[in-house]
Amino acid sequence: MDHSSYTCICWRWIGLAMVMLTVSSLRLFAQEQSAQEPLTLDQCRAMALKFNKELAASAQQARYARYTMKSYRALFFPNISLTGTGLYSTIDGTFGIAGGNLPTFLPDVSGQPLPNGGFAYFPGVEMDYQVGMVYMGGVSVEQPIYMGGKIRAAYRMSRHGQRMAEANRSLVSTEVIVKTDEAYSLLVKAQEMQEVARSYHALLQELMKSVESAHRHGLKPKNDVLKVQVKLNEAELNIRKADNALRLAQMNLCHYVGLPLNTEVRTTGRFPEVEVEDNLQTNDISLRPEVEILDQKVEIARQQVKLTRSEALPQVGVMANYSYMHGVKLDHRTLFDKPQFTAMLNVQVPLFHFGERANKIKAAKAQLQQVQLERDNLNEQMLLELTQAANNLDEAQLECEIAERSLKQADENRRVSHSQYVAGMESLSDHLEAQALWQQAWQTHVESRYQLYLKYVKYAKAAGRLN
Repeated sequence: MDHSSYTCICWRWIGLAMVMLTVSSLRLFAQEQSAQEPLTLDQCRAMALKFNKELAASAQQARYARYTMKSYRALFFPNISLTGTGLYSTIDGTFGIAGGNLPTFLPDVSGQPLPNGGFAYFPGVEMDYQVGMVYMGGVSVEQPIYMGGKIRAAYRMSRHGQRMAEANRSLVSTEVIVKTDEAYSLLVKAQEMQEVARSYHALLQELMKSVESAHRHGLKPKNDVLKVQVKLNEAELNIRKADNALRLAQMNLCHYVGLPLNTEVRTTGRFPEVEVEDNLQTNDISLRPEVEILDQKVEIARQQVKLTRSEALPQVGVMANYSYMHGVKLDHRTLFDKPQFTAMLNVQVPLFHFGERANKIKAAKAQLQQVQLERDNLNEQMLLELTQAANNLDEAQLECEIAERSLKQADENRRVSHSQYVAGMESLSDHLEAQALWQQAWQTHVESRYQLYLKYVKYAKAAGRLN
């Protein structure tokens, strides 16, 4: 390899490396830009539904059930098959019967043959045979006429199984949405808690400057400075806790939406809107996918009884075959060289099996009753869950309203306390207490809105309205 070729190859590799570096830089830039944009709840839901593995598995389960249903539906139609067989053998030989005189017979009075003493000449038989190449091909058609309802029951079971798989997919989607909403609202809460901690810290910093200035001029004792410093230290610790909580909330949301855990995501900064009805529904669970799953499970058990009963009923089927066979030479003539048609009717009637099939039918009926009782029990539990979720939502709404009033009152109390402290009409301890109450009221307000949305999501899931 000369120097010019080596230099050309080096420049090609350098160019390729620069292109790959540029593409990687653009991808990182796109990720950073997407990470800086705040995510909405709808975007998080869409990402979670797209990347969730449980939902993907339920989709494949629904696909499996759909193809299974189609395979059972095909049993109603004839089964057509093509067969072909070839054989080659070197067997050949001669088959012969020696000739000679054979005795003759005449019947007596009773009709029995008796030898009459005469003879007849038999010339003998000489046959040559050869197997050689033998081949056969044909088309057969099988059609069940009556199988005791087995095919119909199996097809209905597969159809109910498909509906149950679709309902299960809807249930998994609902659970994914609930988890995503919880993670999203938790991140909003962490962001607001961080804002509360930093606002309270900034307020104490301003107060610290004022108290230190007053202490330098001899207007405040050293003890007041230490009191504010203690509160300021607590506020710094609260900021660190809020930052850690925010980081964990971001990782939790990334886990559900399919992003890398170290991605810094932000939300719009507010909880999703909650519209609570005046009269919450507590007696209708028909929209829940669990109800559909239980109903389809009962229908499958009912069809299982019919499928088991079909084994004790007659079965009728027909088969037709059209084939052609060629081969086997006898005296230099092909023995098989014509097509043939065959039709067969098969009827099977079970008579007695010492109670085997009767007991199977009884077992299937018992299983049907078991599934029905389980469905009724779970329906009652879902009604209780809906009632409890409605009560929790009503209490959370009232708690949120009270927390909002308390925040306004605490903010007004802090403002009045600040004015009185500046005028020298209130002690530093009372003023710090007013600020602490304002911080606690703000945290309670954030927590109440967080709980309100969680209770709303759980109520919507319990009522089957979360899509």
